[in-house]
Amino acid sequence: MAQLQLKKSIIFFDLETTGIDHARDRIVELAMVKMKPDGTRDTFVKRVNPGMPIPPESTAIHGIKDEDIKDAPLFKNIAHQLWDWMKNCDLGGYNSAKFDMPLLAEEFLRAGINVDFTERKMVDVQQIFFKMESRSLSAAYHFYCNKEMENAHSAEADINATIEVLEAQLDKYTTLPNDIQHLHQFTGGEELVDYARRIVMKDGAPIFNFGKYKGKKVEEVFTSEPHYYDWMMQADFALHTKQKISEILNKMKLKKLNSKT
Repeated sequence: MAQLQLKKSIIFFDLETTGIDHARDRIVELAMVKMKPDGTRDTFVKRVNPGMPIPPESTAIHGIKDEDIKDAPLFKNIAHQLWDWMKNCDLGGYNSAKFDMPLLAEEFLRAGINVDFTERKMVDVQQIFFKMESRSLSAAYHFYCNKEMENAHSAEADINATIEVLEAQLDKYTTLPNDIQHLHQFTGGEELVDYARRIVMKDGAPIFNFGKYKGKKVEEVFTSEPHYYDWMMQADFALHTKQKISEILNKMKLKKLNSKT
């Protein structure tokens, strides 16, 4: 079995949630496996009380009911412990870049922890699969590992299957690099500004990635229509998105102030 070349630890993680809205939904279960350069692994698996009812359609997917997590801790009660455990680690998962990471960032921000994943590499195993074969996690597990998944949509089962799939991918695709830097580049898409992908980078400038101003520079829109920033701050956007547009606006104000001095 091919081994990842690790210069520092990487955490593969999976979340089960109340839904798929980054701003509104909450974690009900998380599973993380920390792979270290020396080959050892640590595991962090926890059910979480989301502080809201779990919709039946979500329970139908992961099997977790309100009564299952009524005595579990709120995310804010484990946030600092989890953040310390995750320090200085790269990240990996299956569709984690588009779903799990943005939602996890929101939970940390709600708990008062100003997360910053920008210095970390992210390996999305789903993107390797999509670029090489194109399927789902269960199909990927069957295709690469010749096994049927048991307890699918259990966070722990899903993330351990993800690691097995990645190791099998490294065996199958001999041209695929097995170090995190190159896997990060291979699985990445556009350069993001916020985790919800409302804003992306293009030619060195933040660009709106949604709505009527999609493809327009954020600075140009905020200059011509200042009320658009106010609307975004009052609307139901993710906290991380609001944090990033505030940073952009503050830089604009500082640039304008410096130009007058």
